[in-house]
Amino acid sequence: MPRRHVQLQPGQTLPDGPAVDGLVRQGLAALRHELDIPVGFPAAVTAEARAARPHPDGDDATDIPFVTIDPEGSMDLDQAVHIERAGAGYRVHYAIADVAAWVVPGGAIDDEARVRVETLYAPDGRTPLHPPELSEGRASLLPGQTCPALLWTIDLDEHGAPTRTRVQRRRVQSRAQLTYSGAQRSIDDGTAGETLRLLKVVGLLREAAEVDRGGITLPTPEQVVEQQPDGTWTLGSRATLPVEEWNAQISLLTGMCAAQLMIDGRIGVLRTLPAADPRDVERLQRSAHALGVAWPARATPGDVIRHLDASNPAHAALLTEATSLLRGAAYVAFDGEVPSYTMHAAIAAPYAHATAPLRRLVDRFVGELCVALSAGTPVPAWARDALEELPGLMASGDKHAGEYERGCIDLVEAALLTARVGEVFEGAIVDVRADRDAGVVQLRDPAVRGRIEGVDLPLGTDVRVRVVAADVATRTVRFEVAQPPTPRGAP
Repeated sequence: MPRRHVQLQPGQTLPDGPAVDGLVRQGLAALRHELDIPVGFPAAVTAEARAARPHPDGDDATDIPFVTIDPEGSMDLDQAVHIERAGAGYRVHYAIADVAAWVVPGGAIDDEARVRVETLYAPDGRTPLHPPELSEGRASLLPGQTCPALLWTIDLDEHGAPTRTRVQRRRVQSRAQLTYSGAQRSIDDGTAGETLRLLKVVGLLREAAEVDRGGITLPTPEQVVEQQPDGTWTLGSRATLPVEEWNAQISLLTGMCAAQLMIDGRIGVLRTLPAADPRDVERLQRSAHALGVAWPARATPGDVIRHLDASNPAHAALLTEATSLLRGAAYVAFDGEVPSYTMHAAIAAPYAHATAPLRRLVDRFVGELCVALSAGTPVPAWARDALEELPGLMASGDKHAGEYERGCIDLVEAALLTARVGEVFEGAIVDVRADRDAGVVQLRDPAVRGRIEGVDLPLGTDVRVRVVAADVATRTVRFEVAQPPTPRGAP
């Protein structure tokens, strides 16, 4: 399930900073206790991380001028990229942090990672998968630091289609740690180096290929909860920059190549998503018609969705409805017999998680399988033996992370309105649950979503609502209709 997103005026702050800060911090502590979120690492894990030395495998590839592109302040850098022309096409070098070079199978770090499964994020910090000594230090692809990495070399033709894939252990060194905003600025003003210039070219080619495959991307802004230096909390939305989308296409490309390597080798772990239920597609088409959103003849859901604007209430409502098309994602492991279904419907191709091993457990094992398959050597026993349990571990980890993320956002939303019960706000209905005479309203300012009760709630239309309850302890917000909704198209 994709993350919940909202559209918000930038910099919207919570009122009564100190009081709300206390509520939020108490609520986050309670949420962590409720969900058993770990605090720190056991001594044995920290000691093993400090003593870890990478195995010596891998030739030198520090001559390749890699760069990383991440959010500002990131230290757990999984990926570094370099792109160059290769004849009429392109050559993508993609270095992925080699976590397996540091982690002893069956050791303390390995055992703890299987409990945590993935890095968890909250407004007041993150709970890392691996000890910071590794994930934000020696194993991270920080600039100027020589690190063990899995070096993917993917050759593309002039249309951006892969023609050859290799993955090998190498020692790499990033030249620069770029931010998304800085990278975008240099591309826009013409000062970008070759890798960034070609990232745009290849990214656009890969986006076009995604459209041709029938892939589905929900164009929604990311909801961001942050605490400012003065102690006030902000709840905002951040639309992704083009360079983020192009960078993501390199990661998707690598995951698709990893999946094909494992399918050809008849061993691996795929990330699958079933095709949308035709009934859900028909329901989405009916919603589009009700909302006044055009659905041309023979257009696929992806064709319609990629042109929606989340700042438009009708479009936001349809995007909420569209999440029903992306249900049922799973991890599928196999050894000897390829599964009958290997596709990820949103990507419209077989796909595997392979590019975030510092932050996600399964990627370490996928990387190890791909190195062996690419070289034609036996898969290490520790990687093969983990296949049976990985899908279950990842499913529980994803569920846990989703509960934590939703809880954090619900908490801040409730805190934003805790002193404003009884006030009336402008909003739009973005979801309707006819069987329960209820729905979901999206406020415009502040940007909060909450349950609203009533009869015949019109999907996607404007409505004035009153805050009925805002409870930080239960992380809930409820509304009621303050006056009849405004019909779409009315003066």
